[in-house]
Amino acid sequence: MDSDSTVPLSERPEWSDVVPLSQDDGPNPVVPIAYKEDFRETMDYFRAIYRSDERSPRALRLTEEALRLNSGNYTVWHFRRLVLEELNNDLYEELKFIESIAEDNSKNYQLWHHRRWVAEKLGPDVAGKELEFTRRVLSLDAKHYHAWSHRQWALQALGGWENELNYCHELLEADVFNNSAWNQRYYVITRSPSLGGLEAMRESEVSYTVKAILANPGNESSWRYLKALYKDDTESWISDPSVSSVCLKVLSRTDCFHGFALSTLLDLLCDGLRPTNEHRDSVKALANEEPETNLANLVCTILCRVDPIRANYWAWRKSKITVAI
Repeated sequence: MDSDSTVPLSERPEWSDVVPLSQDDGPNPVVPIAYKEDFRETMDYFRAIYRSDERSPRALRLTEEALRLNSGNYTVWHFRRLVLEELNNDLYEELKFIESIAEDNSKNYQLWHHRRWVAEKLGPDVAGKELEFTRRVLSLDAKHYHAWSHRQWALQALGGWENELNYCHELLEADVFNNSAWNQRYYVITRSPSLGGLEAMRESEVSYTVKAILANPGNESSWRYLKALYKDDTESWISDPSVSSVCLKVLSRTDCFHGFALSTLLDLLCDGLRPTNEHRDSVKALANEEPETNLANLVCTILCRVDPIRANYWAWRKSKITVAI
């Protein structure tokens, strides 16, 4: 920002022709806000040029000063876009400006809306820049909603799908519990124009997910991802041996939480899986002599015990089971 920004606007020669427009709080404001003097003055001058619709270089500079004082002011962002268009400014420089604002406050909807507008104007040439920008933000906050939303938009609108699956893998290698990375992985395999869609990717993704589950059976994200791989395909969901097999492998272990394996098995049973003796033996091995003969009922009973936080839910699920399994 220009060094003149430290000089009050009222003392700058270039603003001598502008009459500041004060904020109108009405005749009897109940709780008037005690604005800092530099903020009050900046906004008074901004209101003046906004009213006169002045789209000039000094107006652009003033929006920068206003945004550095309050980056959440959507009116200032809106007017800045009008001025940028009028002046036909270098939008690559605008990307740098946005990044400087994001350093102090990246969780700012107006900033991301403005970033999308700029990126749309520049087109596919900035796909890499947008992915790198969101990567940097996500390296500081792996679940940053605005960054993920912008990244998904950029992939769809600008391209850059080639390395996205690898990026998701990097994030999951760093933290397999990162549910945002699992969500992004699903977004990529279902939306990427080069991967062939969910059905084409299912076998390799199931293999990837099963490995993640066996390494961390208590990670709900990977179990949810596994089920999502069979969306709208119940027949494959209950017939793929990989699914019931991973449940049995986890249930046979004594060093982990069994809740997600049990809930997945319950979903399989309710969706039509015909249980084998191995299924029955694995579940009964976890039972504390519960007098249940219906396997699905027995799974719910065990879930009430091993997952007490959701005991009411499992009791409700049990009440909805009407078929002997």
